Amino acid sequence: MELSHSQAVIRLKDIKEELERLEAKDELTVEDEQSFDELTREFGEVDNHRRQLERKAAIERVRAATKTTERGPAALRVERGTHANPADGYDLDPILNPDSVEDCRFRNPWDLGEVRQWGRDPDAVNTELRARAVDALKKMPGANDRIREAGTKILERWDDRNSYIAKLILHTSSPAYMRAWCKKARDPQGAEFTQEERVAWQQAEAFRAMSLTDSAGGYLVPFQLDPTVIITGDISVSEIRQVARQVVATGDVWNGVSSGAVSWSWDAEGSEVSDDATAFAQPSIPIYTARGFVPISMEALQDEANVTATVAELLAEGRTDLEAAAFVTGSGSGQPTGIVTALTGTASEVSSATTDVFAVEDVYALHGGLGSRYRRMASWLGNTLIYNLVRQFDTAGGASLWTTLGDGTPERLLGKQVLEAEDMDGVINATQDNRTLVLGDFRNYVIADRVGMTVEFIPHLFHTSNNRPSGQRGWFASYRTGADSVNDGAFRMLNVT
Repeated sequence: MELSHSQAVIRLKDIKEELERLEAKDELTVEDEQSFDELTREFGEVDNHRRQLERKAAIERVRAATKTTERGPAALRVERGTHANPADGYDLDPILNPDSVEDCRFRNPWDLGEVRQWGRDPDAVNTELRARAVDALKKMPGANDRIREAGTKILERWDDRNSYIAKLILHTSSPAYMRAWCKKARDPQGAEFTQEERVAWQQAEAFRAMSLTDSAGGYLVPFQLDPTVIITGDISVSEIRQVARQVVATGDVWNGVSSGAVSWSWDAEGSEVSDDATAFAQPSIPIYTARGFVPISMEALQDEANVTATVAELLAEGRTDLEAAAFVTGSGSGQPTGIVTALTGTASEVSSATTDVFAVEDVYALHGGLGSRYRRMASWLGNTLIYNLVRQFDTAGGASLWTTLGDGTPERLLGKQVLEAEDMDGVINATQDNRTLVLGDFRNYVIADRVGMTVEFIPHLFHTSNNRPSGQRGWFASYRTGADSVNDGAFRMLNVT
């Protein structure tokens, strides 16, 4: 390749603009796909040529600085490289300033071959990986602003000391991995990868094998399609998720810290302070595996213009449906612990005033029984049928028991937000306990999600009757989550006995 360094830089910019133009199209033609592959290959060749020129120039500068003169070896001096050019938006010279991260900008944040690890402190390497992940979130394809914001929040708040989430983002959010994953989704057996896509796929598979030791297999879903990220970024249809404390786990168990109110005391001047230490608890929430299967006909797969968006929606919707019951009545054995299960048999369970009767005094007893520190941020949780009974307690509206604000503002019961859960008891059954309403500060109900959903592509589905192909393909998905109350005192649950 005969290009000079400046010519190579200009060509790289031209290729970038052309690739962005193709990416902006809703659907690529066969010619566009071929052009896209040729441009990505050319980009790799030109970028490699540029690096060789820069390395050669760096070696020449080192030789010039260390050559022997009549007065002896010239003193080595530190070259700081060229100043960043605000016009091109790139960092300082990556050869003479390998650790330079200016405004977290990188030519290609997904190129982990540029990360220098030998002789560097591990914390410095992890800092660069996180900076690259932030840049990758801004540039990753197939995502909207809410998904990018959610990914950034997950990274900044929950990444561990080994940069697990940063590495997951870098391995699974790149344009090359997204294209490879989409090819696999459309044609699990015959997908043809470009060299760049093959490398991205292999690196992601190696990361999965090393990091997800508890996963049986499958392919990592692109970060921007992971339901954990989508649910965090979009308005979740799960009403419990809207008010619960959501955390991200990077292991098999989430370990947290909780405590009661901090104790204070009035002490005389010069006297010994009293022991006001509060008791800390260390709740832990196991992470459980959930699995789902998404079938789709080959015709629908061929007709669907954006299969990635379709798969993302199906995975997120299926996950929400599965979790709806688990967050209410989940047993805690092989699945999350539901809020009703967590409070059953505890001091937070309040019995009805009259056996087999749900009355207005039960609503007030539940409200009055919750501590003021939890009542300020409390929400109601119940079945729609129970709420309908509450509406009938005061037909004249004199007690202002139920408030309908309208204009998109949620209805409120005794001034507190109303959440619906169809898996709670909706009918008073005289032969059993009826746990009908929960009032509490749901920040004390923790949902621990683990990012890194895996999917296995099933190329052909077969009818059970004669084992012949049905003209369908499928995705076998697996993700992990857990949930439990970390402070039962923050809730009150009505049991119509």
